[in-house]
Amino acid sequence: MTGARVSIQTEDFDLQEEVAALRAGDARVGAVCSFIGTVRDRNDGSAIASMELEHYPGMTEKAIEAMIDEAHRRFDILGARVIHRVGLLQPLDQIMMVAVVSAHRGESFQACEFLMDYLKTQAPFWKKEQTPEGARWVDARVDDDTALARWGITTGNA
Repeated sequence: MTGARVSIQTEDFDLQEEVAALRAGDARVGAVCSFIGTVRDRNDGSAIASMELEHYPGMTEKAIEAMIDEAHRRFDILGARVIHRVGLLQPLDQIMMVAVVSAHRGESFQACEFLMDYLKTQAPFWKKEQTPEGARWVDARVDDDTALARWGITTGNA
């Protein structure tokens, strides 16, 4: 763990190491909430042999940093860490992680879910899926106005 709040990387990560670094012996931490996303073997009804993720270096990190800042404004959290992998990934690979620490569980749960909804709908990632029908590029973002609306975010306004 580098100490950064956001890492976009090709390497895998270890949740236990990341959470230990995020807690960093802080006795105020009473709750840790984390989410790990993994690569599935299917998407939109098609088998997926692999996927390749791309992003705009600098822009992606800046966008995610801004959402972590927003999570700090909205929720009483002590820290957050987001890792998102890019490059070639296989089914079962870990693709991303969000971890949040706070004094109480409710704040950690809410902030983690807030960051996940943002990542899934707004973060600038693109993926190329290898399917039996061939390769296809798809926007990695998902349209989910309901998820955004509960946080008061409108599409394109994150």
